[in-house]
Amino acid sequence: MKNKRPQTRPGKRWKRRAFFLIVAASIVGVVWVLAPPFDRAAPRPPGSELVEIKGTMGGFSTAEIRVRAGRPLTVRLTSVDTPFHTDGGGKHQFAIDALGVNIIAPPQDAREASFTPPPGVYEYYCDVCCGGRANPTMRGKLIVEA
Repeated sequence: MKNKRPQTRPGKRWKRRAFFLIVAASIVGVVWVLAPPFDRAAPRPPGSELVEIKGTMGGFSTAEIRVRAGRPLTVRLTSVDTPFHTDGGGKHQFAIDALGVNIIAPPQDAREASFTPPPGVYEYYCDVCCGGRANPTMRGKLIVEA
C-alpha cells in the first residue's frame, strides 16, 4: 500500500494564498518605505553655482556663502538628522526672507532651490528646530558681490 499525500481542503489553500499575499505586500511596503528616495531636484539653470549645506542639530555646515551677483545660485540643503529627533523631527530649513527662499529638507534627505540673488548681504536661517533663528549656529550670511 502506497502512502498517499493528504489532499488539502479548498479552504486551507485559500488561507495559504491569502497569507502569502499579505506577507508579500508587507515586504513590498517595507522596501518602499526604507528605499532611498528618487532625486526630486528640479533641473538647475545653466551656469548655476551649486552650494551644498548640511543641517544638523549642531548647526549649519557653512556660516558664510559668497557668490557673484547676476548668476543663478542653487542651494542644496541636506538634513543629516534622523526623524527621531524630538526637536523638529529631523527636518532643517534654509530660509532667506528678503529673497523669498524657503527650503525644508526632510530627515536624512536633501532639497534644493535655484534663484538669482541681487547684490547685498542676506541672513539665512533655520527656524524649524534647534532653537530656531535665535541659535547662532542655525544662522549664516549670503554675501552677493557685484
